[in-house]
Amino acid sequence: MRVIEASRCRLEPQVVAHAQPMFAVLSDPAIYEYENEAPRSLEWLRERFAKLESRRSPDGNEEWLNWVVRLPTFELIGYVQATVRPDGNAAIAYELASAFWGRGLGREAVQAMIDELVDHYRVRILTAVLKRANVRSRRLLEQLGFSVARPELRARLGVEDDELLMCQAIERL
Repeated sequence: MRVIEASRCRLEPQVVAHAQPMFAVLSDPAIYEYENEAPRSLEWLRERFAKLESRRSPDGNEEWLNWVVRLPTFELIGYVQATVRPDGNAAIAYELASAFWGRGLGREAVQAMIDELVDHYRVRILTAVLKRANVRSRRLLEQLGFSVARPELRARLGVEDDELLMCQAIERL
């Protein structure tokens, strides 16, 4: 994994050393309005980050790519991540501290990750799952060229009724 430079932020490969500053970021209750929950403890987050440092699923079939998002002020504000499969498909996710919502930083960070996935990991199809009520996240994905996936793909991936599956096929040469 490489460091990825975007115009207003930098994506750094996530390591255990990021756990402490990311614990504060990920403790923002606004992030969990629609799903998931804050890390149970700093130690739990350290253990999670340590597992993710392998960059591979336990069976070795998927690449687990996680980057923290850092501002030029050196402040960590969130993360972007992708699960890359051997068939060129990748599932993406992201979290940004609520203090930074609405500034285009999430869009910039996710786009930088997508460019990296396409250019260096041969990804051709991207998916993201989000809660239907999460209009902010849907808007971000639509700005990046994602659209609601076909019902067949949604059924195949087992997406819940209260969730949307967004998809983007990459057509770069």
